[in-house]
Amino acid sequence: MRLHDYLDKGASLGADRPCLTTDGTSMSYADVVRLSHEVAAALVASGVGEGARVAILSANDPVAFTCVFGISQAGGVWCPINPRNEAAENRELLALFDAEVVLHQSGFAPLVAAIRDQLPGVHTWVCLDGPADGSLTRQEFLDRGRGVDVPDPFAAAALPAPVRGDELAMLVGTGGTTGRPKGVMLTPTNLETMTALTLMGYPFDGPPVYLALAPLTHAAGVLCFPVLALGGEVVIMRVPDVGGFLRLVHEHGVTHTFLPPTLIYVVLGSPHLDSTDLSSLQCFWYGAAPMSASRLEEALRRIGPVMAQLFGQTEAPMMISMMPPADHFRADGSVATERLTSAGRPAPLVTVAILDEDDRPVPPGERGEICARSSLVMAGYWKDPDETARTLRHGWLHTGDIGFVDDEGFLHIVDRAKDMIISGGFNVYSTEVEQAVLAHGAVQDCAVVGLPDDTWGERVVVVVQPHPGAEVDPDELRGFVKQRIGSVKTPKEVHVWPDLPRSKVGKVLKTEIKKELAG
Repeated sequence: MRLHDYLDKGASLGADRPCLTTDGTSMSYADVVRLSHEVAAALVASGVGEGARVAILSANDPVAFTCVFGISQAGGVWCPINPRNEAAENRELLALFDAEVVLHQSGFAPLVAAIRDQLPGVHTWVCLDGPADGSLTRQEFLDRGRGVDVPDPFAAAALPAPVRGDELAMLVGTGGTTGRPKGVMLTPTNLETMTALTLMGYPFDGPPVYLALAPLTHAAGVLCFPVLALGGEVVIMRVPDVGGFLRLVHEHGVTHTFLPPTLIYVVLGSPHLDSTDLSSLQCFWYGAAPMSASRLEEALRRIGPVMAQLFGQTEAPMMISMMPPADHFRADGSVATERLTSAGRPAPLVTVAILDEDDRPVPPGERGEICARSSLVMAGYWKDPDETARTLRHGWLHTGDIGFVDDEGFLHIVDRAKDMIISGGFNVYSTEVEQAVLAHGAVQDCAVVGLPDDTWGERVVVVVQPHPGAEVDPDELRGFVKQRIGSVKTPKEVHVWPDLPRSKVGKVLKTEIKKELAG
């Protein structure tokens, strides 16, 4: 299935159903399909052909998301560009992708103005929500498509073209936190596998209502595809707001949503949480970073038995391993605390192996690099055959994560390979230390790093972000952690910061922390 096929499938289940809802106003499936076809016609008239890269630079917005399906209908490749990136990073991505068309919101006109002259390969710029110097307005752009022969989306004879599994559907930039960003090539087969795993692994009882607070340029966006295939409704939040998030869950009867752990911690700290009716929720996905086991147990109690983990990468979207709500509990109904630090079991259509430095399987229970084989795995990196060969060597996606599989078959991620600390000859995994620190009642979030040390080789250092109004005593915290994981893994230093540096998608930037502490 191409991306627009998910939309068309939902429309076939009820064209008048609400499809995209924002600020209390809904676009029906018929509305979204017709606008997507107008966008496709305008793209074709602008010279977009099969495989052309079309970028969208936008905050969460229903019109911008509708353009995704227009790009697909025209045969183009969707290139989501994170609006939180700096201008230089977005210029680098657009140049790397050989983008031909950029669709943007007026709020990013200054960013566009700063990079336009450095991107001669972009022949069409379109502002979707108003005028902007050097860009077509949305109406001017759509007028280009008048008279272009695009099949009536609701005609019986409007049959979809056959799909090749190896064509490109998306070209996605990696975070760039470990060096120059790379372009991940995702095919229709990759996204169809992700969609199938979502539908077979998590609860869907009736047409879903999915609340998208996280950026549609990332996980929140691709999770829309299974929702649309079921004829569900996507409620889009333009601006992250926890109070509004809770209100919308109640008002719209939201059944599914996704947040990274950092925002779930904010939800748990909201004074409105316990008084909000969240009974409509069937599945509250969390992922993108490790979650504190103690905070997850709190979420199971206060949000409900609906928490659901997913683990993946841009290179294998979302579903390398899965932990549906039921797996958070034992057979007797008690919380399976021993599983809460895991990333669930490998997904049904994914083979996971734990390999050593020579790409040999390690004995059961031992730690090594998490590697995966599946139709979920990317086609490769755009214009980077060397990095593709390194990452996909021997037919395995090498994730760069260190982990092990326990006796129940649950996958545990203990660290990124680059973040492992060797202190006094012992391997110290930052995730294990962070779990111990996060168990302290005054700590909202933390990050553990290793710094050079003349005695230990590396010393374990933690930076903590307290809960609002809470205080953290470094010596007391070190004693708390020592009781749980022993002296070798206990941080030698504790730093208290009001907030942690984060990437544009909310991940803690340990490289920035190391620079700050070393400076």
